[in-house]
Amino acid sequence: MTGIYDGHIHTPYCPHGSADPLTEYIERAIQLGYRGMTFTEHAPLPEGFTDPVPDNDSAMEMSRLPAYLDELTSLKKYYNSALTLNIGLEVDYIEGWENETRTFLDEFGPRLDDAVLSVHFLKQADHYYCLDYSEEMFGKIAAVFGSTDQVHSSYYRTLAQSITSDLGKYKPKRIGHMTLVNKFQALYPTETSFDREIQGILQLVKTYGLELDYNGAGLSKPFCKEPYPPDWVIEAAVEQEIPLVYGSDAHSVKGLGQGLDSIHTGSLTVPLFLNRSE
Repeated sequence: MTGIYDGHIHTPYCPHGSADPLTEYIERAIQLGYRGMTFTEHAPLPEGFTDPVPDNDSAMEMSRLPAYLDELTSLKKYYNSALTLNIGLEVDYIEGWENETRTFLDEFGPRLDDAVLSVHFLKQADHYYCLDYSEEMFGKIAAVFGSTDQVHSSYYRTLAQSITSDLGKYKPKRIGHMTLVNKFQALYPTETSFDREIQGILQLVKTYGLELDYNGAGLSKPFCKEPYPPDWVIEAAVEQEIPLVYGSDAHSVKGLGQGLDSIHTGSLTVPLFLNRSE
């Protein structure tokens, strides 16, 4: 695994992750042969937005953000000779909260080296739902939306909005786990193909000059068993020369490198994992 760049890593600042210290993540990354990594903790949700998950633990509290940024700034200097350590966030795109997200990025974006833009929440009428919280919650969402197909349709529509929305100068340049809606696909398969919608997302990513998170976490999910996105999407992205950045999406030290042994590289014509700016 020499030369790996991991662009999607969570931290002890994640309320639904582990308490593993940042130094343990970094030391383990060095052991694995990482040449670089971006810590991308879940950015605080907009003030006034109600977290729809039961424990209200989808994201870091705003009060902890300064400590997160300060600790990573210190560690970045300390480990400078060992590997590239980038300070980042995983920012939620939430339909209807674009102005608040832009304001947040305007304030904190200057302190970031890198960031991921992801969709976890879907809007239906005046309510929001977290699509990847649990299989039980996904089933309830499908019932509210009318079908699993309607959930997928809403997801790709919202994902497209995340790409085209104006989130300001510091909008993240990488789209996170673009097929996250497949997390429970073995339990909730779709009746129709969403290949056309996925191809449309790829075209938007290309048009807007963004990167894709090649996320290994889906391989460890019992009802998904494939990366986000799957092989055929990666092949299509490579054909369009869309930059790919491996992401372990680790929420603990043991999650670093997850999926690397199984994700598809056979037909890639670019040096995946090294496809970050030097």
